[in-house]
Amino acid sequence: MLFPTFTFALFFIVVLTVGWLMPGRRAWWKLFMLAASYFFYAYWDARFVGLIAASTVLNQTAATWLGRLQHPGARRAVVSVAVAANLASLGFFKYAGFFVDSAESALEGLGISADLPLLNIILPVGISFFTFQAISYVLDVYRGDAEPARPLDFAVYLAFFPQLVAGPIVRAHELIPQLNEPRTLRHTDFTRAVVLIAAGLFKKMVVATYLAEALVDDVFAFPDRFSSLEVLLGVYGYAIQIYADFSGYTDIAIGVALLMGIRLPENFNQPYRAASIQEFWRRWHLSLSRWLRDYLYIPLGGNRGGEWRRDRNLLLTMLLGGLWHGAAWTFVLWGALHGLGLLVERRLGWRLPGVVARVVTFHFVCFGWILFRAESLGAAGDVLGRLFTGWGAEPASLTWVPVALIAVALATQFWPRSATEPTLRAASHLPVLVTALAFSCWLVVLEQFGPEGVAPFIYFQF
Repeated sequence: MLFPTFTFALFFIVVLTVGWLMPGRRAWWKLFMLAASYFFYAYWDARFVGLIAASTVLNQTAATWLGRLQHPGARRAVVSVAVAANLASLGFFKYAGFFVDSAESALEGLGISADLPLLNIILPVGISFFTFQAISYVLDVYRGDAEPARPLDFAVYLAFFPQLVAGPIVRAHELIPQLNEPRTLRHTDFTRAVVLIAAGLFKKMVVATYLAEALVDDVFAFPDRFSSLEVLLGVYGYAIQIYADFSGYTDIAIGVALLMGIRLPENFNQPYRAASIQEFWRRWHLSLSRWLRDYLYIPLGGNRGGEWRRDRNLLLTMLLGGLWHGAAWTFVLWGALHGLGLLVERRLGWRLPGVVARVVTFHFVCFGWILFRAESLGAAGDVLGRLFTGWGAEPASLTWVPVALIAVALATQFWPRSATEPTLRAASHLPVLVTALAFSCWLVVLEQFGPEGVAPFIYFQF
């Protein structure tokens, strides 16, 4: 079920209305929200609702035991089994085919003929996101950073539909306490929620979809048909497309949750204004960056043990972060590229002037997006090759609209976020009906001027 569709609008109106009709009945509200979240997921493929339910039972059982057990060895055994089971599930659905293909290619490279069984496994939408949430919950309980939640609370936390399939990756302490807080319509930030949803719809339905259809898809599919300038613009276009697509989803998710009285954490903070790769990762996909830091980089040793161990830990973290995004060598190399970039920054320092540093960082990130977007290493090589071999070619179909859209989107990365707060505060005093009418008019504009159809969000595949 996609956010920018009539089906979701109807679903959400029902959920929002029924949810606010039971403000003092927390247990009933949780049960209803759990059922709504399972229905939301089942609308894609009902078979995999059982996967979320099984993950809920497994991790809640592990957390309960961790809360009762005192012996360190027993606690380590429980958390090890729980984390291994989560990773095994993720590995089977997401990486089994990738490892079989890689093993077959490696054997053929050694001259050994191999005919390994072909695995056609459907990838459950959002499995990476809810699996990482489950792991963080169990590890937090093991470390003593969180208490085992009540089973119903944890079930709602793991399946909460606004962020179920593409994040943000929410910690248990960020969401579960809110399930037990008094919720009143009077204290709901209705205006901010509507603005977030409106902005997210614009990013997805207009910016991301238009750039994909008008420029990006063709450039990455047939780079030899375009001049180097058009290929370069296609790379810039994808940088904007993936940001608009993913941050647009996050805006809608945060806005939808806010209308129900739940606050989700921020996931993006103007990443293309970053003056270093380290700063980029402090602004891009914040919930994943925090997860990788707290549950992978620091447990590996973090900055402890000298520079070489720190560099090893950082590179391993980024390699695994790249693999998390997809079962392909393009994602592994993308993670390695960012890992090496971070190592170079730490070893040599980042002493470029502010503007130059931002330009260099942006182009480094765009170079990485080529690997991220390409269907294969060969396709990535074709795009890179055309960047350097087609500067004498005539532009095939270059128009000013995508160029202008890219320029405006980049300019907004430097717009002071504090400048919008006075407007939001002033708008918050408008009657709800006025805000709803303005939002309805906005939807009509998007329907009229946005491209036909709505493609799935890019991060649904992860």
